[in-house]
Amino acid sequence: MQENKKKEPENMNKPSMKDVLNQTDVNTRQQFYNQYVKDVTPTHNCFANVCKAFLIGGIICTIGQGLLNLYIAMGFNKEVAALYNIISLVGLSALLTGLGWYAKLAKFGGAGTLVPITGFANSVAAPAIEFKKEGQVFGIGCKIFNIAGPVILYGIVISWILGVIYYILLRLGIV
Repeated sequence: MQENKKKEPENMNKPSMKDVLNQTDVNTRQQFYNQYVKDVTPTHNCFANVCKAFLIGGIICTIGQGLLNLYIAMGFNKEVAALYNIISLVGLSALLTGLGWYAKLAKFGGAGTLVPITGFANSVAAPAIEFKKEGQVFGIGCKIFNIAGPVILYGIVISWILGVIYYILLRLGIV
């Protein structure tokens, strides 16, 4: 992954930052800073990143569809098979997060790993792994809600608001 590494400055004979800051010429400082930023900023290939995201997201979705087909072939109806599929994908995502493999997959696939159910499971499980400093009770008990807490809160609030709007529309005879 050569593209994400920081580049070394091309010319080592350039004046140091301290030398430039001691000068009073603002334009020289600005030019030096702009060149420095250009030298150390990692470059990204947008097309390659999109292709990697598409590949990884497609693989995750294919695994999900394969599991769904497997559960249907086992004799479950579509609704039950879909529930088992979600449980399986969340479990696999949490397991891969715990093993440290999901982070490596996300580094390669970028946005492709944000397929809703697996990305959410990863974002819930990842902070819970960082419990070592606080201990198991406060570490896992608190950190697991870093992402899940706001999602649950806003989900409940929005559901309540939409329920009230639906009730009002129902009473007015619009729905």
